[in-house]
Amino acid sequence: MNEKILEIKDLTVSFDGFKALNNLNFSLNTGELRVIIGPNGAGKTTFLDIITGKTKPTEGQVFFKGKNLRPYSEDQIARMGIGRKFQTPRVYLNLSPRENLELACNRVKNVFTTLFKKAPTAERRTVSGLLETIGLSHKADMKANLLSHGEKQWLEIGMLVAQSPDLLLVDEPVAGLTDEETERTGELLVSLAESHSIIVIEHDMEFVRQIAQGTVTVLHQGSVLCEGPFDVVQTNPRVIEVYLGQEIDHDTPESIPADLTSAALQEIGEPDQIHTDLSSAALQEIGEPDQVY
Repeated sequence: MNEKILEIKDLTVSFDGFKALNNLNFSLNTGELRVIIGPNGAGKTTFLDIITGKTKPTEGQVFFKGKNLRPYSEDQIARMGIGRKFQTPRVYLNLSPRENLELACNRVKNVFTTLFKKAPTAERRTVSGLLETIGLSHKADMKANLLSHGEKQWLEIGMLVAQSPDLLLVDEPVAGLTDEETERTGELLVSLAESHSIIVIEHDMEFVRQIAQGTVTVLHQGSVLCEGPFDVVQTNPRVIEVYLGQEIDHDTPESIPADLTSAALQEIGEPDQIHTDLSSAALQEIGEPDQVY
């Protein structure tokens, strides 16, 4: 029996009477890569907000490694081992990828020590390994502002991994990426799943097909609509209905799209709030990173 790293039980989140999440139940096994899909307004962002402590539930509970997260702050939850990457990457543009990763490795390190003091041997090995993992060894010492959008995404994923989280929450990692960058991002996430539990929120169905290794979860109106392998989920008539936003005629097979991909049901959501899981102490020391588009 697989050990559960995350359990959400009977969770409801209400905003002025509107239920963003409605009696939601969800669990994730240790070492699992789970993809979550759903139309706009399904509750995907609130789902991540609840896990990270940004939003507190109206009812229900969230357990991480058996511990109830309700009493803890967002920063405390991050330090427990939950890392979140938002859709738009944020990296320190005037620092190199190596320096960005060194800064992420030590949450209390400041820019001065990053730039002018030699990192410990173990940290240098960690950073070198991360640079290789994210495919930026050949650009390790150039300024981050010279990286492509996809490379900045990989760098931020590397910065998140540098903080040694047990659970990675990744929100729409391939938005705005080229086909080649999208494929490489999928390869990166699959490789990270060998040593991390990962939840990916995504709209790009071809990308979902690439990375889905087991269960795909579909959210709709704040609840789990269905779960199962991608090939099963994408042909589920109810799932296709909620993506189309209208009922389909089940008595007329030709009216039902073959699947989500062929129906071109790839939605673009509103940009999520930009966030980094570097500690507040480190952010106060170095200031907010430049926003990257």
